[in-house]
Amino acid sequence: MHDIRTNKQRLWDSLMEMGEIGGTEKGGCCRLALTDLDKQGRDLFVRWCEAAGCTISVDKMGNIFARRAGQDDSLPPVVMGSHLDTQPTGGKFDGVYGVLAGLEVIRTLNDNGIETRAPIEASVWTNEEGSRFPPAMVSSGVFAGAFDLEYGLSRADLDGKTMGEELARIGYAGSAEVGGRPFKAFFEAHIEQGPILEAEDKRIGVVTDAQGQRWYEVTLTGQESHAGPTPMPTRRDALVGAARIVDMVNRIGMEHQPNACATVGLMQVFPNSRNVIPGQVFFTVDFRHPDAEVLARMDQALREGARRIVEDLRLEMDFEQIWHSPPVPFDRDCVASVRKATEALGLSHREMVSGAGHDACYISRVAPTSMIFVPCEDGISHNELERADADDLAAGCDVLLKAVLERAND
Repeated sequence: MHDIRTNKQRLWDSLMEMGEIGGTEKGGCCRLALTDLDKQGRDLFVRWCEAAGCTISVDKMGNIFARRAGQDDSLPPVVMGSHLDTQPTGGKFDGVYGVLAGLEVIRTLNDNGIETRAPIEASVWTNEEGSRFPPAMVSSGVFAGAFDLEYGLSRADLDGKTMGEELARIGYAGSAEVGGRPFKAFFEAHIEQGPILEAEDKRIGVVTDAQGQRWYEVTLTGQESHAGPTPMPTRRDALVGAARIVDMVNRIGMEHQPNACATVGLMQVFPNSRNVIPGQVFFTVDFRHPDAEVLARMDQALREGARRIVEDLRLEMDFEQIWHSPPVPFDRDCVASVRKATEALGLSHREMVSGAGHDACYISRVAPTSMIFVPCEDGISHNELERADADDLAAGCDVLLKAVLERAND
């Protein structure tokens, strides 16, 4: 059993076939949550899992669980998984690797006729990215009790369509309750989405913790007016206020190094006309840091600085923190299982803190959890140029296989 390896070519071929759904000209993928393309990706995953002998269940948030029976099917399952939704200009590997690595583990166990004491499941978590329906990881959050079901189903996109409506439309409004059942352990394999493993020539990241995050939505309101006749001193330009806050967000990130990240990634200007002074601007802020106290200081700096800016410019401000995910320490025993598997395979590795949020962060609240990272080229992710090496992906999948076998048979 110690010599078992997953099938590198099959894993790669599955990733490439899934990547064709929503594939872009630059080689990336655009498969936003609960779109028709997301349905196609989900359908393909379900077909593959059924062909591998799994039973499928879907909960009310659209989370999918493909179950391979254990010798004692009354035991809690060891669960693997991630997400199939992408960013608008995403890649083929972010999230998808974790889902299909889970499927590959099941296929490999089938190939070798191996039964496990506990059942094993491969999972897909709905709307991890939060790109279409903010906040991120909302469905794993409902599963873990961070949000209630009504909140999750009522999340809306920019067109006002809710998750509940879109789940029903694509046929993935399942009947199973969300959460409330135990996992023996949860493992999420993922590309690193950063440059550290590649720079240090390490094949595996043993993930011990994940950064805390705060997301904000800000609306500044001034007064639109003609760009020609309106004197500069009398203007109430909402975009000038937004620009000053954007610059401040960047400074807050730089002032809390190392490890702080601060980003304004979305902005809408009204009326968005070249010869009208902007009367209203909506934008988002994303703060991240592995230390909760530092993250709180960044929050305070943003609130106080934004207040000063709008007062100086005579603007009105609607400021809301829409999401707070505290820093996450992963389960020590699950981390040890990943480390042990990596060492048994003779793979170079290092311990890491995840700079991104993942479904594992919420699942860690209700189940022993850890993550496995593999390198991605130049650390690029959330980008059509996202790339990963087939050997690295297979190595991470081999680590996942060993870690899952250990936990499923103990």
